[in-house]
Amino acid sequence: TPDSGHKYYLQFTAEDYQSGENAGSCLATVLYPKQAAPPVVTIKCTPSKDQKQIQEEDRRLYQTLRHQTKPITASNIPDSYGNIEPALEPVWALAVAGSSYIMWEKSRENLGYFMAQVKSAKQWIRKDEFIEFDYTVLLHEIPTQEMISCHMRLTWLPGRPLKVKYFCASENQGLDDGSGVGSGSAAGILQDRAVNL
Repeated sequence: TPDSGHKYYLQFTAEDYQSGENAGSCLATVLYPKQAAPPVVTIKCTPSKDQKQIQEEDRRLYQTLRHQTKPITASNIPDSYGNIEPALEPVWALAVAGSSYIMWEKSRENLGYFMAQVKSAKQWIRKDEFIEFDYTVLLHEIPTQEMISCHMRLTWLPGRPLKVKYFCASENQGLDDGSGVGSGSAAGILQDRAVNL
């Protein structure tokens, strides 16, 4: 539309990030505004997994992270050979979920992002039931090939919205402030403004 920007209609299937299995099918409209603003996305997904199965996967991920005897700290996930230690896969999974929100918010019609690496991760032990991590992630910007460093604070409790606050910096752009809140499962597929694995 001439006044507001380009609108795209998409039909696609989603896959489970960890297993690669078909997670469901989605219909979406994406409007890229003319001004520098995040895309406006309307999405409706039909999951192929049973909701109880998704909730059970969330519960297992949550229990793994929640019942640590000491806070998790890690760096360089994956390592320079592309390997992720099995014990760090839940840390990586949450980073993927949180950074997907950043990538969505920063994307423009001709600019996209992929998460390349978790440079650092630190878990905060909380008195409530939430899980909280600080991450520094590297996002690969397409088509510029620039690597963007973003600091992200993520909090999550199954059945509650995944909360993401972040700021990103690059050599050319300086600081880019932003924050977001997405609802949804940490193991499900994208629904509404969800930040999911």
